[in-house]
Formats: sequence, C-alpha cells, structure tokens
Amino acid sequence: MTTVTIQEAQATLSDLIHRLGSGEEVLITENDRPVARLVWTPAPPVPKPRQLGTLKGVVLSMAPDFDAPLEDFKEYME
Repeated sequence: MTTVTIQEAQATLSDLIHRLGSGEEVLITENDRPVARLVWTPAPPVPKPRQLGTLKGVVLSMAPDFDAPLEDFKEYME
C-alpha cells in the first residue's frame, strides 16, 4: 500500500487514480495520521436487456368477471 500526504495527493491525484487499476491501494495522510484511503472499485455490471414474453403462460386462470365494473364505483360510472 502506498502512503502519500494530502499535498502529494493533490499534486498527483490523476496518477494515483490510474495506479489503482492494478489493485494497489493508496493511503492519504495528514500530519502522519491516515485520513483517507483510495481503493479500486469495479464497474457495475451491465444489465441484460429485457426480453419480451418471459412470463408467458404464468397466469393460468382469471376470474370471468375480471374486467367487470366494481360495485363500489358504480355511482362514479353513471
């Protein structure tokens, strides 16, 4: 693990970030006390595109009055 001061980190931040790709960690110190740690994080995985029809056949039965108006809302339908 590489240790640098805040001043060094400010001067060479882009170089420090590019070094992280190889798995190295960088510890940033101030007055010989650790204050931050830079670590490499992998990019999030790219989600697969959605595929139509994946739930086809899942609904096996539906009530015959599924789309009939509800009694509770009859007064609003008039």
